[in-house]
Amino acid sequence: MTNRILTTHVGSLPRPQRVVDQLFAQDANLNYNEAEFDRIMIAETDAVVAAQVDAKVDIVSDGEMSKISYATYIRHRLTGFEIGEMPRATPRDLDDFPDFKERLAKLGATPKYHRPICTGPIAVKDLSGLYKDIANLQGAVKKRARTTNQFAPS
Repeated sequence: MTNRILTTHVGSLPRPQRVVDQLFAQDANLNYNEAEFDRIMIAETDAVVAAQVDAKVDIVSDGEMSKISYATYIRHRLTGFEIGEMPRATPRDLDDFPDFKERLAKLGATPKYHRPICTGPIAVKDLSGLYKDIANLQGAVKKRARTTNQFAPS
């Protein structure tokens, strides 16, 4: 039992450029090498878990390392979706700061990528990506559990 509130977070953590490059290559199916993709996702999941452990986060995640967006990866795993391409909208709260919004856009914060559009019945298509994500996170956590008692019951 613990006498404090455990910490965690929800959502994406910053992705290194080599991850971003792999994600966009996979999404567009351009120069995509699955073995290289997997190797990079394993390494960067390990790194993001290590950073969370170092920051004393109690319940770690993979930081959505293998996904461009929480809303896009479903087209790889489920049927019933067609792909569309549209610019990523910047948050509306940036409308009050047009110079900053423009600077973000110039830095690539508004890339185009394939967003799923539901056009039919939804069913499981391929869960291999899910199993890889789980294995990557479990491997990173297991490695940290050997070097710290952070994941041991208290």
